[in-house]
Amino acid sequence: MKDGYLDFDEYIRQGEPAQRERAEAWSVAIGLQAVDGLKTSEYLQDTARRNIEGEITIDEARELVKQYYIKKTTHDDDDADKEEADRVSSNISKLLQTDAFTYSVAGLATIHRAIFEGVFKHAGHFREYDISKKEWVLRGDSVLYGRWQDLRMTLEYDLDRERQFSYADLDKDSMVEHISRFVSGIWQIHPFEEGNTRTTALFTIKYLRMLGFSVNNDLFANHSWYFRNALVRANYRNVAKGIEYEPLFLIRFFRNLLLGENNILKNRYMMINPPEEWKMPEGEMPNHQITNEQEEDKLRTSTVQVPHKYRTSSSIIKLSPDSKLYTNNEDIIELVRIIGNDELSISQMMDIKKLKHRQSFVDTHLEPALQEKFVRRKYPDRPNHPRQKYLLTVKGVALYNELTKGE
Repeated sequence: MKDGYLDFDEYIRQGEPAQRERAEAWSVAIGLQAVDGLKTSEYLQDTARRNIEGEITIDEARELVKQYYIKKTTHDDDDADKEEADRVSSNISKLLQTDAFTYSVAGLATIHRAIFEGVFKHAGHFREYDISKKEWVLRGDSVLYGRWQDLRMTLEYDLDRERQFSYADLDKDSMVEHISRFVSGIWQIHPFEEGNTRTTALFTIKYLRMLGFSVNNDLFANHSWYFRNALVRANYRNVAKGIEYEPLFLIRFFRNLLLGENNILKNRYMMINPPEEWKMPEGEMPNHQITNEQEEDKLRTSTVQVPHKYRTSSSIIKLSPDSKLYTNNEDIIELVRIIGNDELSISQMMDIKKLKHRQSFVDTHLEPALQEKFVRRKYPDRPNHPRQKYLLTVKGVALYNELTKGE
C-alpha cells in the first residue's frame, strides 16, 4: 500500500499465477470507477490486498465491504460515492475472477445485475424512459440514445448479427474495426438507467475472452474514462455543426487492447471544437507513447470545467409580482443562475458559492427552490440517490432566460 492505494503492478509482475489473476481483476474493477468519477476507499484497497494474497475469498471480500458500510457510524459527504465504488469494484472483481459468460440479451442484463447488486434497485432491469446526457467531450451536447421501447429488440438484432458474423477472412485491421463498431453499437443502445459503460466494458472483456483474445486489462484499468469518451465520439453526429461520427479514438483503444500497440490516448483530442493547444496534430499516426491518465483527470476537473458565472443578488432584475416567474427570495434567484443549463450535485453548488455548511445551504437555497418549483431532482423518486443531481424546471428555465437576457 502506498498513500492508501494498492500497487497492483507489483503483484502482476512478481506474484504467483493466482495472485496475478486476482490483481488484474481488482485493477480493472477499481479503474473502471473513473468512468463515473468515483474513487474507492482505503478500506476497499486493503480488502482487495487480502483477497489478492489469498487471505480471504472474493465472496468474503464482498461481504466485508457490505458490512463495512452497514456498520459505519461516522459519515462523510462522499460516503455514498465511495460505497458505490467499493461495492461495484468488489462485484466486478468477482465477475472477472470467474469464466462464466452468456452471450445474449439476458446475459447482458445478468452482468448489470451482478455489477450493481446492492447498489441500484434497478440492477439488471432495462430503462423505461428516454435519456440524454450532457457530455464534457461534446461541450454539453448529448449522444442520441436508443428509444426505451426498442431496447430489447435492438439488442437482440445486434447480438444476433454479431453471432452470425465470421472473422475467418479478416485481417487484423478489419477485425479491430469490426469489434469497435460492435461494442460501440451495444453502448449506444444504452439499455440501463445507470452503469451502462461499466456494463459494456465487462461484457466486452467477457466476449473477447470467449473469442479467444488475450485482453490487455491495463487499458480498462488505466484508461476507462478515455474508453467512455471514445464511445461518445463514435456515436455523435451533428450535421448542422459539421460534425460526423468519429470512430478513430475507439479504434486506437482497441488496437492497444487487442494488438498490443501503444497508440496515444488523450482525452483532450476528442473534444469537439477544442482550444488550439488541445487539437490533435495534423497527420498524427498511431504508435506513440500513451499519456498519463492522471494528467487528463486534472484537465477534466480543472482547466476544462470553468466555474459558473452568475450575478449577485444586488444585480437581479426586477419582476412584477403578477409574473408567474416572480419570487422575492433572492437565494432562489441566485440558485437558478448557478444551475443554469447544467445538472449539479449539492456539493458542486456549494463549491460554486464557497459554502461549507450543507444543511444551511439546503434550508436557505435548495428546499425553497424545490418548493416553488424552480428546481427539480434528477431522480425525484429517490431523494437520497447516490448520484442525485438538481436541474431547472420549465419554470426555472424561463426565469433563467429572463435573468440572462442580453448578457
